[in-house]
Amino acid sequence: MFSPMFTLLLIPFLVAMFLSINMGGSGAAAAFAAPYGAKLIRKDLIPGLFGLCVFAGAILAGRKVTQTIGRGIMPQEIMGMALVTIILLSVSLSLLFANLLRIPQCTSQSTVMALIGPAMYMDVLMTDKLRYIIPVWVVLPLASFGITFGIAKFCHKWMERREYSSFRGIVEHPILKWVVIMASCFVAFAIGANNVANAAGPITSMVLKELNIPAEGDNYLLVMILATLVVAPCFGIGGSIFGARVIRTTGKRITTIGPMDAALVSIVTASLLVLASVTKGIPASVVQLNAGAVIGLGMAKSGVREVGTSRSVKMLLAVWIVAPLIAFGLSFGMTALADTLGWLK
Repeated sequence: MFSPMFTLLLIPFLVAMFLSINMGGSGAAAAFAAPYGAKLIRKDLIPGLFGLCVFAGAILAGRKVTQTIGRGIMPQEIMGMALVTIILLSVSLSLLFANLLRIPQCTSQSTVMALIGPAMYMDVLMTDKLRYIIPVWVVLPLASFGITFGIAKFCHKWMERREYSSFRGIVEHPILKWVVIMASCFVAFAIGANNVANAAGPITSMVLKELNIPAEGDNYLLVMILATLVVAPCFGIGGSIFGARVIRTTGKRITTIGPMDAALVSIVTASLLVLASVTKGIPASVVQLNAGAVIGLGMAKSGVREVGTSRSVKMLLAVWIVAPLIAFGLSFGMTALADTLGWLK
């Protein structure tokens, strides 16, 4: 019924969709936990709204990140079906490792490391983009921390006012409740601008290679948009399938920091993520930026010692280092095995 080429192309597409569904499940919680915890939005409306915002971010602001992932770390010409499947599967397995530990994972970093593995094995690693990417991975979370810490210190008294510090007060406020909701939509937009590329980038390069389409002019843009049309809706599906439980859990946790605090964290996180996306096309981690902002907020309120010595913070840092290394090891090892078996030809 189907041609062999169609069947083979379907495998990496399915893996990309599986990865996107998993990213969507955690992304929906990161974006909409605050309005859900405040009972500003019904749970059944969250996946659709999240999916629309992710799609808008991917189409309007995700082009440069998709190009970085698709052809900025290894040559696009070598990204065939087997190699792309290995890369996406490595990221998916590292994400599974983090999920088993119930630690939000930095998917963008795992994706980059999963690309570096095969590129190093084949001796085709392109380092120009990495000179920007790796320093930004350090700078952006620190910026998220510093900005949130500064704003929280400066606006501490205003944010602690009774009508702003409780979710009940926000629900009754005619304007601030929409600030919380729009901040969540902004986070979803930022996720689309950056994280959709983790799946769409390799798929775009694979389609161009396997169908012998010249990656010139509008060809790359057209294929990228088509790949995004397949990948981005899977984030909404993931939010619908996996997001409800995580949103419920995260929503209960986030109610302890207050609605305006949550909105501040969302706005700082999303702004930095969009900035990284539209300027240099750098794949960055919404999880790390969010954590940096939360830690900055916590230190502004509770002090440096109490937050800095937290076991949860140490666990986060450990998994953020280990999971990308797992993605690197898996992709390098599976590429070597595939090469031995002759699957990369």
